[in-house]
Amino acid sequence: MSDLFPVPPAPASDPEALHYVETDDLAPGQRWSTWDDVGVLAGPEPWPDWVVTSDAAVDTELGVLKTGKEADVFLLERADAHAGVVLAAKRYRGLDHRMFSRDAGYTEGRRMRNSRDRRAAAKGTRHGRAVEAGQWAAAEFACLSRFWSVGLPVPYPVQLDGTELLMELITLEDGSGAPRLAQTRPAPPLLEAYWEQLVEAMRGMAALGLAHGDLSAFNLLAADDRLVMIDLPQAVDVVANPQGMEYLARDCRNVTTWFRARGLDVDAEELLADLLACAF
Repeated sequence: MSDLFPVPPAPASDPEALHYVETDDLAPGQRWSTWDDVGVLAGPEPWPDWVVTSDAAVDTELGVLKTGKEADVFLLERADAHAGVVLAAKRYRGLDHRMFSRDAGYTEGRRMRNSRDRRAAAKGTRHGRAVEAGQWAAAEFACLSRFWSVGLPVPYPVQLDGTELLMELITLEDGSGAPRLAQTRPAPPLLEAYWEQLVEAMRGMAALGLAHGDLSAFNLLAADDRLVMIDLPQAVDVVANPQGMEYLARDCRNVTTWFRARGLDVDAEELLADLLACAF
C-alpha cells in the first residue's frame, strides 16, 4: 500500500507453515503458543489484559468457525495454567487454493518491498503465489492494527504468523459468537444506533484516507448493541489506488441499500459526500 498504510513484510519462512510442535506432552490438535516464535508479529501495544503471552501456553484447535473463498476461520484456545482465551484464527489459503478474483484492483497503489518477491509474484511462480498469500494476511494485520490503535470498531489483532492471523473473537454477552449484521433483524431504535456507529466508523476510515473496499452487512458483526467491522485485507487507499473512489462509493451503496431495505431513510450519495469531506 501507500505510505499512508504500510504493510509489514511477510515472514521469510514458508507463510503457510503453522509451526505445530510434535511432542508427547501435547495432544493431537495442540501446539505450543507461537507468540514468541521468530518472525511472528505481535499486535499493537498496549496489549489487552486478556492476551495470553506466557511461554508455557498451549494452543488448542476447537474447530472451524467459518469457511470462505480466500481464507478459513478457526476457533483456537490459547491457555496456560493461569489464564485462557478463545481466539479467531484466520488462515489465508496459499498457492492455487486462494480465489481472490479481483486482486489487481485492490492492490493498485500497494508496494511489495522485496524486488525478488515482486518478480516472483509477477511471474506467478510457486514462491510468488506464496508471497502474495502472505501479503494479504499482512495487509489485514496492518489494517486491523492501525484501526484498533485509533479506536475504530475492529477485532484486536493478536499476532501474525505467515498466513495465520490470530485475532479477538467477537462475542455476544452470553459468550456465543456475534452474528453478521445480515443475519439480524434489529428493531428500529437499534437499527438507527447501528447506522450511527457505522457512519462514524466509515468517517474514521475516510479520515485515514482509506475505504473498507468490500463493506456490506456480511462484513459487519452485530455484537449486541455495537457493530464491529471485519474482513479487511482489501482495504484501499482512496488516493493512491486509481479505483479507490469507486470502492468507497460502492461501500456506501452496499450499506445504504441494506439499511434502506429495513426502513431507515439513508442515502448513498449523501453518505459519500460526508466521507469525502472527512478524507480531503
